[in-house]
Amino acid sequence: MSNRSLNLDDTLYGYMLAHSLHEHPEQIALREATRSHPHAGMQISPEQGQFMALLVKLLGARRTLEIGVFTGYSALSVALALPDDGRILACDISDEYTRVGRPYWERAGVAHKIDLRLAPALQTLDAELAAGAAGRYDFAFIDADKTGYAAYYERCLQLLRQGGLIAIDNVLWDGAVAQPARDDDTRALQALNERLHGDERIDLSMLPVGDGLTLARKR
Repeated sequence: MSNRSLNLDDTLYGYMLAHSLHEHPEQIALREATRSHPHAGMQISPEQGQFMALLVKLLGARRTLEIGVFTGYSALSVALALPDDGRILACDISDEYTRVGRPYWERAGVAHKIDLRLAPALQTLDAELAAGAAGRYDFAFIDADKTGYAAYYERCLQLLRQGGLIAIDNVLWDGAVAQPARDDDTRALQALNERLHGDERIDLSMLPVGDGLTLARKR
């Protein structure tokens, strides 16, 4: 019995993956393709992808949002968990990064589920709200520029149905959020964490998964 989360060394982390992880071959291939990318640290861990896929299945999600796609591993993980008529509205501004993942989406047979919009995410989300999509989404994943998190969160909360779930990445920021902030990204994450802790519109859980993952369920 423990009253706090367990620290994982490399041996224990490897054991956890060996006894838990089930990846599609294209997920494995995409992770390998991203490993040598100059910004490979932006990719979520495989256990986080699997956890998010499980959440999507538990929600019975059909319509989801992704803010920040990078090379597409998280979108692939969620798309594989969605039914054939499920859809991800995937927001990013980089054709260079997202182009890496598209062949893997195709080979995995899920490219038709991913509606990639290359534009500022707020522009895309505001267009959805203007089109009457409030309350029509089941799940959202936020993993983009940290100073934009608060605005993304508010839009996603409006777009989610009651009982829908927002997953927010990097909320522990390699421990920096627990120290005096020295940059705008850390200050933005600290402010968001405080804001969500007092937000009565949601049920909240912050988990030490990856670089910290917050789950916010819309009441």
